[in-house]
Amino acid sequence: MNTFNPKKNPHRRYNPLLGEWVLVSPQRADRPWQGQTEDAVQEQLPAYDPDCYLCAGNTRISGEKNPEYRGVYVFTNDFGSLMKEEVEASGPSDGFFSMEPERGINRVICFSENHSLTLPEMEVGDIRKVVEVWQQQYEELGMLDYISHVQIFENKGKIMGCSNPHPHGQIWAQSSVPTLVQKTQQRLKAYFESHGRSLLEDYLEKELEADERVILKNEHFAALVPFWASWPYETMIISRQKISDISRFSEEEKTALAEILKGLTIRYDNIFNTSFPYSAGIHQAPTDGQEHPEWHFHMHFYPPLLRSAEIKKFMVGYEMLAEPQRDLTPEQSAEVLKSSSGIHYKSRSRK
Repeated sequence: MNTFNPKKNPHRRYNPLLGEWVLVSPQRADRPWQGQTEDAVQEQLPAYDPDCYLCAGNTRISGEKNPEYRGVYVFTNDFGSLMKEEVEASGPSDGFFSMEPERGINRVICFSENHSLTLPEMEVGDIRKVVEVWQQQYEELGMLDYISHVQIFENKGKIMGCSNPHPHGQIWAQSSVPTLVQKTQQRLKAYFESHGRSLLEDYLEKELEADERVILKNEHFAALVPFWASWPYETMIISRQKISDISRFSEEEKTALAEILKGLTIRYDNIFNTSFPYSAGIHQAPTDGQEHPEWHFHMHFYPPLLRSAEIKKFMVGYEMLAEPQRDLTPEQSAEVLKSSSGIHYKSRSRK
């Protein structure tokens, strides 16, 4: 019988945040590839687009006109997925056809008035202003008595369903705690009650000791490829101190998060010399009026690119029917991300 080698042999890895497993198949990375590998053609965007409904001074589809804003601008989504009006529940409430009303607010956050920018191209001070607005929105929306959860996220790139390249993110605040957040909360709570410490506090300590999957760090945050990552270049930012939510960030922590965000997203863009698409979002304590000592602030990045700017990972077949699967090991992904540090690829090309 051969000795198990995680760099060569198929194996499963456990995700303690969801209580789920991921299949890792490192031997498949050696299989022949006949797909395209060229870099994507980069679209040159203007600083202002008269046809962009997110640019300053332009009229949105709803007929509302944006102010001549500078920096970060927040507005209520004109075509939100949630409605803030309260309605009376009716219809089935149990069995196979359960349903219940869901109430909430959707907002859009423009990161900058500059249509051509993305987070890695912004100055740290300007990213910090985005972090400050995240903090303000979490506090403001979380204070509403019918809001139990505030989800802050960004979809970047057309292949992630982002229809507008203007730098922006979203907030969905709702009356229920969403399913994946509930699953994470259950895992965090069980660990906290058993150990008296945060699950991510102990996990990050082990990751920093191993220093195998950590991409970058500063005094307050660390960015790493999770041991259980399912997407090729999936990463997670974790606060080094146990902080339950963004409202508790100090001035230094807001700047430190902005630095980590810039450093990580530069590395993404540098891997394939392209504006790297991803879905990213913050997980933090619900705003349901309960105490949540188990929660520990973290931010997920789920990018789909695999072998080039054109080759993507798709969660299909086995992944949809059984469990997530990956070929490139998390350790290999971490090495690629570490080696992609430095000046943003666009800045290098201008020299």
